[in-house]
Amino acid sequence: MRPLNASQSKPLSGGPSFGFSNRVFRLVWTIAWALLASWTPPAAGRWRALLLQMFGAKIARTAMVRSSARVWYPPFLTMEERTTLGPNVNCYNMAPVVIMSGAIVSQGAELCAGTHDIDDRNLQLVARPIVIGSQAWIAAEAFIGPGVSVGVGAVLGARGVTFQDLEDWTVYIGNPAMPKRKRRSRVAQCAAESFGKREP
Repeated sequence: MRPLNASQSKPLSGGPSFGFSNRVFRLVWTIAWALLASWTPPAAGRWRALLLQMFGAKIARTAMVRSSARVWYPPFLTMEERTTLGPNVNCYNMAPVVIMSGAIVSQGAELCAGTHDIDDRNLQLVARPIVIGSQAWIAAEAFIGPGVSVGVGAVLGARGVTFQDLEDWTVYIGNPAMPKRKRRSRVAQCAAESFGKREP
């Protein structure tokens, strides 16, 4: 699925940015989610994952998608084991979004895989994939722009905004997001906890 050529489809004059079959698919998906999932309790997470799978998403058994989360195009969503899309997350996946094992996308965050070429007279829509690395955390109301790769164990703080890749095991805050400090790996944390529990 690719955006239509804006010079031909004329979206600035009310034309579509995507083909007819894509628009019909997304309409059916939106209705299905509203009727079958948007009102379901937290305990129905497996059912919501199954519904996403029926519409083409790749969702691991232990992944969790909250009922108020919004997924624009299920075939472009991949969620590995122990991943979460929290309440009111907007997964605007015009290009593939991959959330790797153990990663969390918290409430109100936005994963935006689409933008416009502001130097093009027709504002051509451009879509680029987003990858959230394993054990990363996208905190509440943070924004991830098109084409961003979030490193393993990286953290984007609440309401942080990034249009650039985030390095592994680094905490970022602000708009634009800037590195604040390094984060110890979970392996190191577990080792430290185990050492602390040893008897003298």
